[in-house]
Amino acid sequence: MSREVVDNAELRSGTEKKHPQQLLGSAPALLNSPWAAKGPLRKHQLQEHLQMLKKIKFFNAFGIFSRFSPSPGVQEAALGHKEWTQCPADCTAFCTHPAAEKFPRGVGIKSTPVTIVLPDTKGKSFLFNIIDTPGHVNFSDEVTAGLRISDGVVLFIDAAEGVMLNTERLIKHAVQERLAVTVCINKIDRLILELKLPPTDAYYKLRHIVDEVNGLISMYSTDENLVLSPLLGNVCFSSSQYSICFTLGSFAKIYADTYGDINYQEFAKRLWGDIYFNPKTPGTAAQGSDGVTIVGLVVLQVVGDVDTTLPRTLDELGIHLTKEELKLNIRPLLRLVCKKFFGEFTGFVDMCVQHIPSPKVGAKTKIEHTYTGGVDSDLGEAMSECDPDGPLMCHTTKMYSTDDGVQFHAFGRVLSGTIHAGQPVKVLGENYTLEDEEDSQICTVGRLWISVARYHIEVNRVPAGNWVLIEGVDQPIVKTATVTEPRGNEEAQIFRPLKFNTTSVIKIAVEPVNPSELPKMLDGLRKVNKSYPSLTTKVEESGEHVILGTGELYLDCVMHDLRKMYSEIDIKVADPVVTFCETVVETSSLKCFAETPNKKNKITMIAEPLEKGLAEDIENEVVQITWNRKKLGEFFQTKYDWDLLAARSIWAFGPDATGPNILVDDTLPSEVDKSLLGSVKDSIVQGFQWGTREGPLCDELIRNVKFKILDAVIAQEPLHRGGGQIIPTARRVVYSAFLMATPRLMEPYYFVEVQAPADCVSAVYTVLARRRGHVTQDAPIPGSPLYTIKAFIPAIDSFGFETDLRTHTQGQAFSLSVFHHWQIVPGDPLDKSIVIRPLEPQPAPHLAREFMIKTRRRKGLSEDVSISKFFDDPMLLELAKQDVVLNYPM
Repeated sequence: MSREVVDNAELRSGTEKKHPQQLLGSAPALLNSPWAAKGPLRKHQLQEHLQMLKKIKFFNAFGIFSRFSPSPGVQEAALGHKEWTQCPADCTAFCTHPAAEKFPRGVGIKSTPVTIVLPDTKGKSFLFNIIDTPGHVNFSDEVTAGLRISDGVVLFIDAAEGVMLNTERLIKHAVQERLAVTVCINKIDRLILELKLPPTDAYYKLRHIVDEVNGLISMYSTDENLVLSPLLGNVCFSSSQYSICFTLGSFAKIYADTYGDINYQEFAKRLWGDIYFNPKTPGTAAQGSDGVTIVGLVVLQVVGDVDTTLPRTLDELGIHLTKEELKLNIRPLLRLVCKKFFGEFTGFVDMCVQHIPSPKVGAKTKIEHTYTGGVDSDLGEAMSECDPDGPLMCHTTKMYSTDDGVQFHAFGRVLSGTIHAGQPVKVLGENYTLEDEEDSQICTVGRLWISVARYHIEVNRVPAGNWVLIEGVDQPIVKTATVTEPRGNEEAQIFRPLKFNTTSVIKIAVEPVNPSELPKMLDGLRKVNKSYPSLTTKVEESGEHVILGTGELYLDCVMHDLRKMYSEIDIKVADPVVTFCETVVETSSLKCFAETPNKKNKITMIAEPLEKGLAEDIENEVVQITWNRKKLGEFFQTKYDWDLLAARSIWAFGPDATGPNILVDDTLPSEVDKSLLGSVKDSIVQGFQWGTREGPLCDELIRNVKFKILDAVIAQEPLHRGGGQIIPTARRVVYSAFLMATPRLMEPYYFVEVQAPADCVSAVYTVLARRRGHVTQDAPIPGSPLYTIKAFIPAIDSFGFETDLRTHTQGQAFSLSVFHHWQIVPGDPLDKSIVIRPLEPQPAPHLAREFMIKTRRRKGLSEDVSISKFFDDPMLLELAKQDVVLNYPM
């Protein structure tokens, strides 16, 4: 739903006032829900939003990120409660969150963008673009999409649980994206109400969290100035449940307003550290105790004995309640008292304004990190200046479907120029290049909206620096896109596609219950692929449709949307499986060669394992194939001790520019005509990348393998060395070299973090051992009765792990799991002596064979690898001469 704005150009410039009715037009009610409909954005607030759109230096764009918990959604709701003043306090989270399925699951599923005007401590208003992202580790793709368009991060950490698995991942991701990092330690009420910590212990608990976060930042960042401290103002404290949020500065201001005659700025510096607070002489301090515990003392006095101490405490604080308010239940009463004492969230606003750069200030860093073109071009300078009058450049990172699931609105950030409703634009896809413009399309922008959670404000134009929802450009967009002007901006290049910090390894196959409804399911798959950033859909050779996701909860949400929103049909789902990788553990026992069909060309290769850690460096872009030969050679010489010739002879990574395999030209000029070999380089690289994309064992990705070209006989005539001859031949020799190097399967492993009471730790060990898991660490959480158990578990054995864990611990254990690494499966997948018996668990040495056979069956392939498919007749004769025995059927 939306509000129409007839013309907001004058409103933004502030030169003319329009009657609110002109702004509202004839739009229908903003919200369908009854209580949300009572409290839409007020008319004067709508004008505030529109007037501030163009004041780039007066607004911030940042993301709210946390571990698995609905609290950030509540925090976002609390921030927006002034906008929805007629919503009941307990319902504000519903009013501000668009995904209705969040509430029965108790976890956020989709990121929620909110544009809101908030005042700081001095009463100055700022326009905030906030995106509240899911905290569950399965939905880290939503976090990635939010980080890309943000200037900074507000990381919410549970005060009782401290730094957890997802907290560390979020910090690492934010540092990699070069974003400003701030922290909000949330749920401080738990320290008093649940853990029953005395004020001094509560302070040490909070200080431990800050120190731990700084340790993680120093681990991943080279910026020595990136330090978090409440004294610097980039750490705040909050309780979403009781509408509390403050920094040391804002708390000192409240204290000064209550007691008077105190320099609150100087007082704030004494609220953190080993300094006593003396209640008899409020203006003095001494060594030993901690000023931050003032809040603990206030809350503890209010909560500890409500009947006897509350009236006296309220009198001391100057808070006056009516008789009706005093009769409220404990939670509403405490929420009311805290709201009256702490007031608005001005401390939070101060923190964001001071430590998160405005879009104009942060634009250059953002462009340098995300734009594939030159920053020193005219277009790059316009984006670096965040120029609203420059050429249009908009980066969309997320697609939001309409309520009926028919269309999508592209959500992104305008980095240069101004986007107008009804404007023709050119949409550049992720595969667009200046040389190949196939992945581009001219579209006409429909309506434009500013997102305010459950409802949208319709506008006519959005200038640079702002977030926007765009109608009418969704058809050519799959994941992300670059929106620019159709003419006069030919040098525009794309923004880098999102790089996720996890891998989709869980796979399910789907088919409609009614085969005639297959077109509806295919349309639904296309839509759900747009809705989830890291989701992958594909069709196997057997014809089955496969969905790949990050975890069970993720795929459960995908299937809910596919069935209920996008296809509205009954769909059958196969048992979940995982993706595998193929690798080698030795060097090829023979030089493998293959001839082209016309017998005019011959390529010889061997395969060998890559050095440990090299595949991860390629995937994390620590090394890039686009570097010049000298820089690339120095990297491999220095870090992996390659010889100079090999280091400067790297042709490609595979199966793509960040693929975990390497193709090396190891031929000598004295033996091979380098000019002829160079003329077919592109074809050989294509064959290499094709082969590494679909390995010979079970059509899975090849990983951690170096392929060396040892010899090449290339025809003199160009007609005889075309791509049709070279590409399939290069693929065959890749396969034969791979099969001669002791091939093995690799399976994905999850890193699991379990929180449980001390008496449940043994049960956690038992559950992990049954699933081939092993514990790496278990330790108590400081200031908490819980233990943290860290472990690894094979992804294929992780299905139902969380349910099993809760059953064995009577629901007291909570776990999070995320993809961590690939590990070789025990056993030889090509050992034909192994007999796989149905419905029986296989011993460890038989697992590789079992996984390969079952995967090949599922994909419609023959049970074993056929030797004739990958070895030429001359190669087979060579094998016979060498008395090489292969375990492959003909």
